[in-house]
Amino acid sequence: MSPNSILEEVLKLKPVDKAKMVHDILNSLDVPDAELDSLWEEEALKRYESYKKGSENYIVWKP
Repeated sequence: MSPNSILEEVLKLKPVDKAKMVHDILNSLDVPDAELDSLWEEEALKRYESYKKGSENYIVWKP
C-alpha cells in the first residue's frame, strides 16, 4: 500500500478517528534519544551559566 493510498483512506475517516491517528503517528516519532538529551542538557547548562555570569546580552521578550 502506497502512502498516497493510505492517505486517501485516512481522509475518509471521521474527524475523531483522524485525530487519534495523528496523535499515534506523532507519538511514534517521539522516541527518547539519550545522546540528544545529553547534548540539550549540556547546552542548557552552558546558557544558564552564561546568563548567571552576565556574559551574554539577552533580549527580554514581552508579549
